[in-house]
Amino acid sequence: MTNISSKTSLTIHAPAALVWKALTDPEIVKQYFFGTNQQSDWQQGSTITWTGEWEGKTYQDHGKILEITPGSYVKYSYWSSMGGTEDKLENYQNVSYILNEKDGVTTLEIGQENIKSEAAKEHSEQNWQGIFGKMKEMVERGQVK
Repeated sequence: MTNISSKTSLTIHAPAALVWKALTDPEIVKQYFFGTNQQSDWQQGSTITWTGEWEGKTYQDHGKILEITPGSYVKYSYWSSMGGTEDKLENYQNVSYILNEKDGVTTLEIGQENIKSEAAKEHSEQNWQGIFGKMKEMVERGQVK
């Protein structure tokens, strides 16, 4: 594992319960995450998968829920079939979502560990901002209920 990690955050003008729903409901995720099919029962130790097609290539990414406090925190392992690495433990990253709500406004912090390079770190941070920026718009527009 590498020591490169990242943290990025977004402020979402909505309660944490709606943000959590947007992170975990597969029908909502599909709308903002490039049509990705996300599947998990969101229990500690359970698998989580993402499948879909990107630029004509199918992908099957997966991991395990490592820690979870429903509604406010989840940490999962993650391996991407598009990442160009073998599916083995040292190539997995850990991703976390932390939700903090104050006065109906939620801060979503996204953390990522075991990033392979500084360039990959920058790319990940931009991707997280883009993906969850779309989710933020959906939540703030009232498209998540």
